[in-house]
Amino acid sequence: MGLWPWLTGALLLLLLLVQLSRSARFYAKVSLYCALCVSASTLAAVICLLRHGGRTVENLSIISWFVRTFKYVFGLRFDIKGRQKLEVDHPCVIISNHQSILDMMGLMEALPKRCVQIAKRELLFMGPVGLIMYLGGVFFINRQRSRTAMTVMADVGKRMVRENLKVWVYPEGTRNDNGDLLPFKKGAFYLAIQAQDRRGTDMYHKDMCQPRRLPGGKERWSEDVWDAFTELWATRGVKGVPGPGVPVIPVVYSSFSSFYNYKTKFFTSGTIRVEVLDAIPTSGLTVADVPKLMDSCHQAMRTTFLRISKTPQENGATARPGSQPAQ
Repeated sequence: MGLWPWLTGALLLLLLLVQLSRSARFYAKVSLYCALCVSASTLAAVICLLRHGGRTVENLSIISWFVRTFKYVFGLRFDIKGRQKLEVDHPCVIISNHQSILDMMGLMEALPKRCVQIAKRELLFMGPVGLIMYLGGVFFINRQRSRTAMTVMADVGKRMVRENLKVWVYPEGTRNDNGDLLPFKKGAFYLAIQAQDRRGTDMYHKDMCQPRRLPGGKERWSEDVWDAFTELWATRGVKGVPGPGVPVIPVVYSSFSSFYNYKTKFFTSGTIRVEVLDAIPTSGLTVADVPKLMDSCHQAMRTTFLRISKTPQENGATARPGSQPAQ
């Protein structure tokens, strides 16, 4: 017996399994999503290299075009309110909630011109996906090494003003699908307040980027990159001086639970509501104002998130056992 009958039988069995099993449908769609990411990244990387010759923020328009086509494959729709607030002609820090691997589609739907992201360094080594992120100008942070991470953040602060860049950050620090927002990390807010001004002032005093000395001469670095900023400044007793800063623009995505839930293996079509909130100025603020700025952004984003999020029944999907709509 030839090979084709076996392949045909396996394909038919797979199709039957997908139709009968919710888990099989879920993993089939996730696998398709990953395959699309790899194939689109490969093709986009070739086009980016041919058109721009290397790493530049201009490549993001090519990357976003590919990713925006994914929504048609999965039956998703993005309803964005306030998009014009992102189309500003000056540097800013954009913050948004982080829910799942599907966030990349939402990011590319709302991504303004000359906007780059901050991502964990591990993503750089994900084959074609890491390559296309590098070509798009993404800043990679090693979250396990605070000293290196703060050097990168200092460079981001300088370049965002010098090159007129917007920087997109997920302040929760990790994906979260519990139907609410996690507490924010402080890094994005330090970046906004202490961004280098046009006269060349360093984003961070040089003596701030030193490890903390403990009794006995030992040195310790905070395990959390974002919270390390607070520790290092507080250890030196520096309150900071008012800086020019750049505004913070919150972007809120509604809960994915109405169409995507990893725990219950649920993945169907649906609508994602997106709201861009008013920019929050940071001019005149110091590092001492970071907690207050962070809390006000978190409160505004959480209120908006709970308001725009839908339960599965409201989005036209059938409720699934164990699903976690926003509370």
